[in-house]
Amino acid sequence: MFEASGITSGYGEVVVLKGLDFKVEHEIFAILGANGAGKSTLMKTASKLLPLMSGRLRFKGEDVTGCTPYQLAARGLSYVAQEENVFPNLTVKENLQIGGLVGKRPVEERMSEVFELFPDIRERLEQRAGTLSGGESQMVAVGRALMQDPDLLLLDEPTAGLSPKYVDGLFNRIREIHETRSVSIVLAEQNAVKTMAIADRVMVLSLGETFLIENTKDVDLEELTRGYRI
Repeated sequence: MFEASGITSGYGEVVVLKGLDFKVEHEIFAILGANGAGKSTLMKTASKLLPLMSGRLRFKGEDVTGCTPYQLAARGLSYVAQEENVFPNLTVKENLQIGGLVGKRPVEERMSEVFELFPDIRERLEQRAGTLSGGESQMVAVGRALMQDPDLLLLDEPTAGLSPKYVDGLFNRIREIHETRSVSIVLAEQNAVKTMAIADRVMVLSLGETFLIENTKDVDLEELTRGYRI
């Protein structure tokens, strides 16, 4: 589904990611690590919002290293940022409709599917997205990404700052999206315990480098802890 080979990226002259190699199959692929490990940088690089310094990216068997973010979206990759991930001055409905600009199925059909996953936002359709709670805003952001009918969904710390009542529900919906809509998911998260409960494989980043890549069921918790401490 997605392959990164020797990718190096960062901000200006500051190198954050240092030659990462990994593949994402049809799965939930979790990216874990401490603050500053490079998780968000990796997600921005994979979605081409941050330019590569070196390395190659492949998506669905094609080299997409030179693609723009819009071209990647048109090919079936959706990205949900950790912060500022809705258009605050637009209504919930308008936010979802923007996601519907990519894809071929009727917008109404896709919107109905979003409501099945997130019924709470159906009642907020005419409300400006900037007035929503953190949990509601995150539902809209994920819903808008799903409106694109993606094959691969990148979620950058979707539970950051959410109240406990929204966290469990969002993790459940992430697993449901993968299982019922056949969407591959890359999930960058701080919450290691809950993430490992739904992920198929885990990559732990430490200071911009790969500490481990392992099937979730085979991860040694002591080794995982060492990856956070380095």
